[in-house]
Amino acid sequence: MWRSPSLFYLLSCNFSISLSSCFSVRSCLALKMIFCVPLLFSRILLSIILNRDSGPFSFRLIRSGICWRLLVKAVTPYIIHKIPRPKGSIFLLVAIQVFASFNLLLSFVMALGFLRIRRRHWWTSCYLWAVWVEGPLGFGLLLSCRIVQAFQLYNIFVKRRLPPIRSFIFLALVLLPWIVGAAFIHMKKPLNNRCHMRTRWIIPVICLHALYIAALVGFTGAIRHIEFRFHELKDLWRGILVSTCSIGIWVVSYILNETHEDISLGQIISRSIVLVMTSVLVLAFFSMSISQPLVSLISSRKKDHQECSMMGWALGIPDSGLLVQRESTQLIDSNEPLDKLLLNRRFRQSFMEFADSCLAGESVHFYEEVQQLDKIPVSDHVRRIYMARHIIDKYITPGATMEVNISHRCRQEILYTQDLAHPDLFKNALNELIHLMKMNLVNDYWSSTFFMKLKEEARMKTIDHEVELGGWNFSHRLSSVYCADDPFHQEHSPRKLGSSSHGFELH
Repeated sequence: MWRSPSLFYLLSCNFSISLSSCFSVRSCLALKMIFCVPLLFSRILLSIILNRDSGPFSFRLIRSGICWRLLVKAVTPYIIHKIPRPKGSIFLLVAIQVFASFNLLLSFVMALGFLRIRRRHWWTSCYLWAVWVEGPLGFGLLLSCRIVQAFQLYNIFVKRRLPPIRSFIFLALVLLPWIVGAAFIHMKKPLNNRCHMRTRWIIPVICLHALYIAALVGFTGAIRHIEFRFHELKDLWRGILVSTCSIGIWVVSYILNETHEDISLGQIISRSIVLVMTSVLVLAFFSMSISQPLVSLISSRKKDHQECSMMGWALGIPDSGLLVQRESTQLIDSNEPLDKLLLNRRFRQSFMEFADSCLAGESVHFYEEVQQLDKIPVSDHVRRIYMARHIIDKYITPGATMEVNISHRCRQEILYTQDLAHPDLFKNALNELIHLMKMNLVNDYWSSTFFMKLKEEARMKTIDHEVELGGWNFSHRLSSVYCADDPFHQEHSPRKLGSSSHGFELH
């Protein structure tokens, strides 16, 4: 009968998930904490005081709810808004964080004995859950991912270059001490039957956790002066704060478990607090703004469709992705060079639609975003770096979602540049792509229905513009037309006109 609070907790969490769909992705964490954490504590206390056998059910519920929340938060933007999944480390680092979060929660449930299994199996071993899954595959992997992300931010915004080492290689190097430490503990086997270590073992383990937090603090301190646009620095500081508090609570819980082994209620309370703090750590550590800043801004509601896939819109660049209402209405001359024609927004939009219909629109989209980059002042290094990195990840990186066809030499110049904010970073690539468009797309465009439609629209707008400029002028001079065709004959009769003109002469 005491499982009803668990059902209430599950319904509240589902309600918070539904309510969070009305807000941006960044609001989901706050809603989760507001609705679920108080109920979580009350459910644990009820399990302890009233019916301890229902405790494992509660913790399984908590773990599954948090893991489900992380998966929903990571997958929703791609399903609702049909965003193409980015390739490479940008997306996989987020997926690895979800995997590490699941492992960390599961390892605490198994190692602390919340899930009771009658028969002993090899997969119930303390060394599997408390050493490998909690360490290299859990907390160590979470911290390593965050250090890799901070290392990327340091290189991109401080050094103004792409990281000199691939993310997965650097992640493996950062994770190596955890793997070596887990292998050493597995060989020495210092754990007791409650999956606890003695003091001479626990101190080096805590020092390893603290060392990684210190490394994260070092990278975060090196980028603290950067004015980030997507809360990257705030997410890093939040992860540092919560992870530090978690280690402190873990140490206190360990001391309570070792010094008060005979008090079962104290054991349960301390273990419950450890699991709750681990859940808070997972929720606070997971963030997409560092790896995928655009996705972190996307609303979960399908009807709130914005140009969220365009970095120019997110950075506040004027006229990003929009046609100006008073765009030039002059007719397009096919004898003009392509680079001059592309400066016309309406021609560029029509040409882009034609190129997309030919499955060759990457070059025009690249030109469009480089034009947005050129609108950012050269002195605004942070926004230029954001835009340049977005263009590189979307068009230049091998295997990118819209990889453009440029020479290997030009691609390497961009990928190994020493200044991501340089005004001529994409100049050579742009020249190559304009030459490619002249050879493959322009001649077919002039005979396409897209160009015919553009000419008709330009002609109609020109006629409307001329009518607007040379339309009726309702002055006294033109209003002297008085006959049945004069729509104003009731107001401007000859007698009234004579009277008004005569009155005007008297004055």
